Amino acid sequence: MKLLRQTPPDPSQLSLQLDFFTPDFSAQPVIDQPAPAQTPGAAGTPQEALPSPTPSIRSVLPTGRRRVQVRDHLLEYRLVRSKRRSIGFLIDEDGLRITAPKWVTIAEIENAIREKQRWIFTKLSERRERSARRLQPHMQWCDGATLPYLGNDVTLRILASQAAGINYDTETRELTVSLPPDAGEQQLKDRVQGWLQLEAKRIFAERLPVYAEKLGVTYQSFSLSSATTQWGACTVEGRIRLNWRLIHFALPMIDYVIAHELSHLREMNHSPRFWATVQSIFPEFEMAKRVLRQSGPDTLPIF
Repeated sequence: MKLLRQTPPDPSQLSLQLDFFTPDFSAQPVIDQPAPAQTPGAAGTPQEALPSPTPSIRSVLPTGRRRVQVRDHLLEYRLVRSKRRSIGFLIDEDGLRITAPKWVTIAEIENAIREKQRWIFTKLSERRERSARRLQPHMQWCDGATLPYLGNDVTLRILASQAAGINYDTETRELTVSLPPDAGEQQLKDRVQGWLQLEAKRIFAERLPVYAEKLGVTYQSFSLSSATTQWGACTVEGRIRLNWRLIHFALPMIDYVIAHELSHLREMNHSPRFWATVQSIFPEFEMAKRVLRQSGPDTLPIF
């Protein structure tokens, strides 16, 4: 979630957005750890030359990279010195990045790495898994192909016909698209995307009033979003934006985003009171939030 403000600040334009593909379009969130207290004279000491109290294997690598022995792993990281007061841990496309004050020693940084090793190895493993999925073949847009719709796969059926049309059979879960014989792949994509967006608008329109009534709030309007970074957004005026790609997920995921955005009409923040509000109408929000965070663009069809 990010708090967005216009410049100059205008409270009437305040909006809160629900992060979309967290892992792939942006790095993992920075985890801060308090830096050790600076001792007298430390600022003038060449800290990189100080020995570590814990034996480790490390060497200075090109472009500011270093290595440290953590349990049975030789962990490589990138060190960035800054004016910040704490040690920051971030996992991005280049691996682990550490941001630390200039006066913090290498020994202290590596001790902090060991303290955060569980989080670091978990996030590195998740990123490797996502990278492996990206190497898998993308969906083939042809007769018999499948794509996700409301948490299940639907099968595409292409019918050569001069009369354009599209029809979904709920029993067989087949989406039949009628196209001219000379139609190209992009025409097929456009037709399917248009149908998915209409379905998203229909379902959002059905679910929004349900959760608005539970909360006792009134939203002014809602519209579809094609954002690449957010699942949804809400303004103080009650304008809701929901990403049409939610239609790929099961209904509980859609309901979570809807409950989340509507809860901002009670609490325009992300305080404990806000999350308590979400939980009051959607008790399983933690599970849904976790599923959406693990869902990157590599898991969805490319239009």
